Amino acid sequence: MKQTWARVVELEAEFWPEVQEEAGMRIPPSTHTSTNVRPSGHYLRTLALVSLVGIGAYAAGAIAPHPVFSFIAPRPAPGPPANPDSPESLAYAASLEEALQSLPLLNTLRNQPDADEWYEVRPYKRFPEERRVNNLTAGALRGPGKLALIPLVRSKYDESEAIAFIHVGRGLCGHDGIIHGGLLATLLDEGLARTAINNLPDKIGVTANLAMNYRAPTFADQFIVLKVRLLDQNGRKSKVAGRVEDLKGNVLVEASATFVQPKYANMLSNSVVKQAMGEPEPKGAPVLLSEGVPPPAKKS
Repeated sequence: MKQTWARVVELEAEFWPEVQEEAGMRIPPSTHTSTNVRPSGHYLRTLALVSLVGIGAYAAGAIAPHPVFSFIAPRPAPGPPANPDSPESLAYAASLEEALQSLPLLNTLRNQPDADEWYEVRPYKRFPEERRVNNLTAGALRGPGKLALIPLVRSKYDESEAIAFIHVGRGLCGHDGIIHGGLLATLLDEGLARTAINNLPDKIGVTANLAMNYRAPTFADQFIVLKVRLLDQNGRKSKVAGRVEDLKGNVLVEASATFVQPKYANMLSNSVVKQAMGEPEPKGAPVLLSEGVPPPAKKS
């Protein structure tokens, strides 16, 4: 009986495909067979290929992850040095300064046909130390991993436009690897204020309104570009607009603001404000020896 049943299974396996083809049927063959089915060589090769591709993709992602994956699952990083005046911190700041001066965008702006209509300044460079310790951007946020470098600002002499280059470190993040939105608001507030206040009668002003739209995440450890333009100036009010971009021109944040000069501004001194914002050197002014530049050669 067992031999007869085995013969029936063999005949079924042999002739079933032909029966299916003639009848146009797709009925599975009998499941009564006890024959062991072994994986074909094609199946094993496919499995090996899929495994190899998966391992390769994992290794590539571990070595150089896409920014999207860095956003979802950022890598842990050590904190910045505690002392911004340590040799390690100063060396890091010097390397960033060299990178800043080598930025293609900065050098392109310096060689534009209208370059003589702009001046460069470093805000807080001459800010008194006794005031720096109680200042947010010049004091508490100063140092490697934060605002390690004094921003470089290019501004028009008529104060209608300005472009600032700022390096933002990883110690300024909300989500690890992404700069905190509040920090960007602070930088925009100060950047917009510089242009707005320079257009007010007494060069003193306060923020009356600041509106922002975040367009894309701002990744840490990069130079960002803050662009500002004057929209309107009327009496004690200045309206400005600006945006934050990366070095590729991608818009990260857009903002607009209104700054107002207080009614009692004429009773206040704006010298500290000028020190914080930085002022242009007069055209044709002599270069001081303390800046490390030799005097011009005397004409014979």
